[in-house]
Amino acid sequence: MSCRILAGLTLILMFVRCQAKPEFAPTPTLPPSLGPTATLFPWISERGGQTFLKSRLGKCLFRSPLPVIYPATSGKLRELAEVNGVWVGTSVAANPLLRKNEYSTAVARDFNLIVPEVGLKFEIVHPEPDRYDFCQMDTILAFAEANGMRVRGHPLVWEQQLPPWVRELSLSQEQWKALLQDHVSRLVTRYRGEIEEWDVVNELFKEEGTLKETIWYENVGPEYIELALRWAHDADPNARLFINEFATENLNSKSNALYALAQDLLARGVPLHGIGFQMHLTESNPPNPAQVADNFRRFGELGLEVQITELDVRILKPVTPENLAHQAEIYQALMEVCLSAPNCDTFVMWGVSDRNSWINYVHEEWGSPLILDEAYAPKPAYWALVETLQP
Repeated sequence: MSCRILAGLTLILMFVRCQAKPEFAPTPTLPPSLGPTATLFPWISERGGQTFLKSRLGKCLFRSPLPVIYPATSGKLRELAEVNGVWVGTSVAANPLLRKNEYSTAVARDFNLIVPEVGLKFEIVHPEPDRYDFCQMDTILAFAEANGMRVRGHPLVWEQQLPPWVRELSLSQEQWKALLQDHVSRLVTRYRGEIEEWDVVNELFKEEGTLKETIWYENVGPEYIELALRWAHDADPNARLFINEFATENLNSKSNALYALAQDLLARGVPLHGIGFQMHLTESNPPNPAQVADNFRRFGELGLEVQITELDVRILKPVTPENLAHQAEIYQALMEVCLSAPNCDTFVMWGVSDRNSWINYVHEEWGSPLILDEAYAPKPAYWALVETLQP
């Protein structure tokens, strides 16, 4: 057999091995610059196969079994979360989950829910006008399935981490709507039945409580929030849809604006099921637990779920044992608020351990924000959560 034939057969076998389910979402009418590019295999393009030819063959050959860590390796926090019916989660990167290591072991050992850190962000999942790349998200889902975990979808619509091609577009309002609808619909449709809840719109308010003038606000209009929720609901009517926001844990102008928006959306029949409270906090200025509880209560009175979605509590360096003890009290108080609220059952940290936190790169004068240290060992905050979850 010639080398050329052998190489062709190898490519076909690799393609079949890597092929995931095809796209089902309808493709809107877009200007020529945004339409599908021609390929040597048109039938592949029709089924979304450009993704596989351009990206999967090179970096997404994860179809060999992912590490099955849980329940053989199980930590006290995950065990108690399961007993209490609480989802205790963390954000994750995809690549470290491909093999058994300290990172993947800690993820499966201590958490029963995971959220993609970047795997569903626009620049990762939709890097070119004619191409979607689901490699990272598929890896995360495969790991979750192997280890009995739930997955949250995050985010569908956000102003940041957009690829350059989006920012360079010059489109009509209807074309911008078509672009955003395609993005939302494709993601939700692809993972219909696998991802049960989505952060549909992420970080939409300024601190004083007015809407940010984001690329979506400016080009689609303020109705982009409602449209995104409706498109997500149409793509998966069974999914629970959230607005996710930071600096809204206390009662303040921003959380009041979020509450007013939720009221308005619900009054007009827009599908909204919950609010995500990010809670990127500092140990020196934690939120008032009573205000957090009041906040959760008033959203619950609207019939909405609330979730703690991106919690970390950073400490000003140098970190002392006293700082860590106070940090543990903050984690414990917030878990107590969630457990006492009938509409809260999800408590997610943003990062697996202090080694992996975004704080290390954005707030270098701060550190130690999470419940596992840089060696993936439990910190006082971890044991405070364990204590709170004890029957």
